[in-house]
Amino acid sequence: MNLQILSSPGYLGLGFVLVFFALMVVFAFLWRRSTRRSAEGSKVKAYAFREISAFKKLNEVAGLAVEAGERIHLSLGRGGITGLQSASALVGLSVLRRIALAASVSDRPPVASSGEGSLAILSQSTLRNAYRETNADSQYDPTSGQVTGLTPFSYAAGTLPLIIDQKVSASILTGHFGSEVALIADANERRGSLTVAGSDSLPAQAILYATSQEPLIGEELYAAGAYLQAGPMHVASLRAQDILRWLLAGIILTGAILKLAGVL
Repeated sequence: MNLQILSSPGYLGLGFVLVFFALMVVFAFLWRRSTRRSAEGSKVKAYAFREISAFKKLNEVAGLAVEAGERIHLSLGRGGITGLQSASALVGLSVLRRIALAASVSDRPPVASSGEGSLAILSQSTLRNAYRETNADSQYDPTSGQVTGLTPFSYAAGTLPLIIDQKVSASILTGHFGSEVALIADANERRGSLTVAGSDSLPAQAILYATSQEPLIGEELYAAGAYLQAGPMHVASLRAQDILRWLLAGIILTGAILKLAGVL
């Protein structure tokens, strides 16, 4: 296998994924070890996150919703789990799990809407497992994970009654959306509920930046698991992203210097 084949986009992409996965495993191991040492009473330096107001507000609202007997709505978008939109959909499922764990004692459990069948099935499974973890199996309702429409605007139209009629105090929009997301955001505004929103779609990001109280910009969406304490792999993912971001910046800078020096 020669150098030209190894430098092809396919092999470079595979190498990038393998390096990223290896870094995640290493950082997850270090996080678990530091957690164990902290539990034993040793002083351990915590990994510091920059503050993102959307997640801070979301944690506050989740607690208040339980006390006020109101519901939290999470919209997973209409992307599937086998294509390019799968990343944002999986982020939404991890957020749904954390919200369900926090609201498991509420008499109005969270509800999830989606515009794709497999996402609805996964949302039902996520909710069921969350209630099982907290020994609150009786709280699980299969209709809490719903397909509200299979086309963009039927999905938005089917989501509106969930927001307006079910005492929703906050809506979390994480997934793949199009311009129809403006209808969902507008319904939240009319209801007076908090909207925390992020998407992998640039048109949807532009709409949500203008219409939601707490928009998630760019990669902030993919940090949701770490900020909501969904597990060590989410924190490890952020740390791996930081390492690779500096590495890529260094490679680009080195290449530019070599190009100016006439080496390349």
